Amino acid sequence: MSGFRRLVLDVLKPHEPSNLVLAKRLSELDNIEGVNVSLYEIDQNTENVKITIVGNDMSFEDIKMVIEELGAVIHSIDEIVAGKKLIETVKTEQDR
Repeated sequence: MSGFRRLVLDVLKPHEPSNLVLAKRLSELDNIEGVNVSLYEIDQNTENVKITIVGNDMSFEDIKMVIEELGAVIHSIDEIVAGKKLIETVKTEQDR
């Protein structure tokens, strides 16, 4: 699958390789303009990170391949943006 403009992924990874390496490897993929890796949970053996990737016509398969090559696994896809432009999330009454 390709054609995505933004993906937000919940990923479980080992401590090594570092988040620096993960971000750098993802940023080197075709059509990726930026990668943000945020650590939000850590234990003795693993880290949970949220990865936000922005680009134009990104390939999910390529992204998944890099993540898995580094020993990590995607827990969930928390946000997907596809189409001609980025649409920001709007808060509604239900979000309060």
